[in-house]
Amino acid sequence: MKSTEPNSRREFLIKSAILMSGLALPLSSCESGSAPKYKMGLQLFTIRDAMADDPVGSLKQAKLMGYEDFETYGYEPAKGKYYGFGSKAFRSILDDMNLSTSSGHYDFSNYFARPEDEMMRYVDSCITGAKALGQDYITWPWLHPDFRTIEHFKILADKLNRIGERVNEAGLGFAYHNHDFEFIDHGGEEGYDIIFNRTEPNLVKLQLDLYWAVHSSKLSPVELVNKQPDRFVMWHIKDMDKITRDYSELGNGSIDYDKMLSQIDQSGLQYYFLEQGGNFAENSMKSIADSAAYFKQHLQKYL
Repeated sequence: MKSTEPNSRREFLIKSAILMSGLALPLSSCESGSAPKYKMGLQLFTIRDAMADDPVGSLKQAKLMGYEDFETYGYEPAKGKYYGFGSKAFRSILDDMNLSTSSGHYDFSNYFARPEDEMMRYVDSCITGAKALGQDYITWPWLHPDFRTIEHFKILADKLNRIGERVNEAGLGFAYHNHDFEFIDHGGEEGYDIIFNRTEPNLVKLQLDLYWAVHSSKLSPVELVNKQPDRFVMWHIKDMDKITRDYSELGNGSIDYDKMLSQIDQSGLQYYFLEQGGNFAENSMKSIADSAAYFKQHLQKYL
């Protein structure tokens, strides 16, 4: 059995960081008298180490920082589990803390080269899990490097349409999340253009990672969203290190979110999630505390 001392010490340090960051105060767009339009979300992959060690405690700490909505990852289809809990049990944990999860990242890439019936069985399992959690969206988050050719992107677009149809028939939404590799030029063609143009807008929505769009796309996020605002139903918000261009805590990096969020079309937006994949200044929990504090003070007024 693990000792409780490390967890207790971590909780003390995190609570201290929250107080020092001013997160105990109601910093948000509420300062101007208007409530935020959206719940402040977090992609839980950011704190994957903490979630692996103490999922319930980590969610409690995130709530103290102001996070209300979460995007899951790491679903275990064979067991129907999230973070070691059955889907209904995990839903109860969230409900007890008045928290929600509006989207989940599911590992479709592992089924890319498998027979169609295997992929669809996995899709059905994801639908069952997502419905149990009360999620609105099932999201395809990543594509294995072996499948990042133009021909594979065309195959991907067909798969996205078929999965989107299945998910939509079940009463849920389906979305694709980008990284950088979709914007690589392949002799005048880009994977993202293929996904955008060859998928049905009513079946396949888009989760725009603003960091990766700034990092890699010829178009700014504002220009990308303007192409078809209703499709971009979710955003990932994270900052870029000024020197290495790696991930960074919000406010420490080079992305001008004040300018971007004041200009970008929000007509299709339903959810956003703060995220930081790594490169933490101290540790993942301290990073999400710092990002939450900056976001509430400087950026939540736009959302």
